[in-house]
Amino acid sequence: MASSAQSENGDPGFQIAPMVDVVFVLMLFFMASAGMQTRERELPVKLPGIGKRSVTLPIVIEISDDGRVSVNEQVYGLPADQSLKELRKWMTSVVTQFGIDEPVIIRPGSDTRHERIMQVLNATAASGVAKVTFG
Repeated sequence: MASSAQSENGDPGFQIAPMVDVVFVLMLFFMASAGMQTRERELPVKLPGIGKRSVTLPIVIEISDDGRVSVNEQVYGLPADQSLKELRKWMTSVVTQFGIDEPVIIRPGSDTRHERIMQVLNATAASGVAKVTFG
């Protein structure tokens, strides 16, 4: 009898080395995929509600050279009105009803006094407007 690894049928018998290789490959696959698990996180989401609506059109406050203050051709302050009560009242109602996400644009005339511009800035700040720009 020949002492070879093959039996008389030509069958090589059960080989353990390829099975060990397959087990190692499977073990590596599961170890690698275990590290790729996604972690749950909390994402901040703003849901629509019945809260304040946002004004989409920009609010433009125009100051003429003589000191007249107007919004959309509606006069809210005459040159003698230093406190700008009408402008404050209108801006406060707009802020409370709609909320303002866009900056309010102030357009002074070329010869407008700086004191009048500061009065308009004070009126917008007192009304709750957070963003102001010049245009």
